[in-house]
Amino acid sequence: MPGGRIIFTGQCPGIASNMDEKLLRQILTNLISNAVKYSPSDSTIKFNLTCLNDKAIFKIQDQGIGIPLEDQTRLFESFHRARNVGTIEGTGLGLAIVKQCVDLHTGEITVESEVGKGTTFTVILPLSY
Repeated sequence: MPGGRIIFTGQCPGIASNMDEKLLRQILTNLISNAVKYSPSDSTIKFNLTCLNDKAIFKIQDQGIGIPLEDQTRLFESFHRARNVGTIEGTGLGLAIVKQCVDLHTGEITVESEVGKGTTFTVILPLSY
């Protein structure tokens, strides 16, 4: 990501949580690495954390290639890759693993995306797992 950057903002001062560290690391590592992988090298990735009603809300927003609407319904299936990835390497397992980790936390994950504009993943996890 030469020339690019990741901007983190957080609004959870003094909030304690009880989450599985390995699962949380898997979720965030995969989503941030995908944002980097599918975005131009000079773009900005936004990572935001807010806490509301005993939940942590993570948003990772990129300025990447975006995900075609017809691929979004199968996005969390094993081995599924969007049709516009071209030569960008991947196995199609990352988001399926993320979804399993989110489910194990009894959380939820959503995606908003537009081809050519970018993608935002929102993960909502209970603060007490």
